[in-house]
Amino acid sequence: MSTQMRLLQPVDVDGLPEYPISADDRLDSHYFIQWNLKRWRKSHFRQMAEPEVGWFGFLLFCEAHDETPVGTLPPDERLLAKALGITIERWRQLCERDITPLHNWTLARCDNGETRLVHPVVTEVVRDALERRDVRKASSESKAVYQRQQRLAEVMRDMGCDKGLCADRVLVERLDGWLVEHHHGQRRMPQFEASVTRALRHASEQGWIGKVVRKN
Repeated sequence: MSTQMRLLQPVDVDGLPEYPISADDRLDSHYFIQWNLKRWRKSHFRQMAEPEVGWFGFLLFCEAHDETPVGTLPPDERLLAKALGITIERWRQLCERDITPLHNWTLARCDNGETRLVHPVVTEVVRDALERRDVRKASSESKAVYQRQQRLAEVMRDMGCDKGLCADRVLVERLDGWLVEHHHGQRRMPQFEASVTRALRHASEQGWIGKVVRKN
């Protein structure tokens, strides 16, 4: 019996491992796959699979990155054949080979209630991509916050605030946090200046600063 036909048999869902990536995680801007070429060349699948099986197997690796949850495949031979652009008959022929396109794919439970096919290497690649995305996002957000706070300090200087207040990073961060919550819309003058005035008044009331010192 082929690997694919065995996968279509009833399974004990409760006994399946849980897929570690949530269905809510997406890689919509993921336009390339980080591929370990040396690992691929030395893999059992690459060395033992017939050429067309290897090609279709690689296409399934790529297809999994556009699925939900990302990195999985549906355990339905009709959908798999359609994804590869081949007939169901040809798919079944491929699955009768000693090494099939689903080599090392197994079933797992996903947090959206589905049972899906997963592959350890694909899972590893996807998790790495998600971690890299989160690092880039955190870096981008940190840069945006820094620039926003720099701009706030400049506005405070333009308003005539004491140089010491403008250079107080803790105070600027607190004021920025208050403005994020209370100033809606873009930070354009003169509306933003009015909000900064209210933020400074609030800072004084909260004891963040002794008094608001402004130049004439």
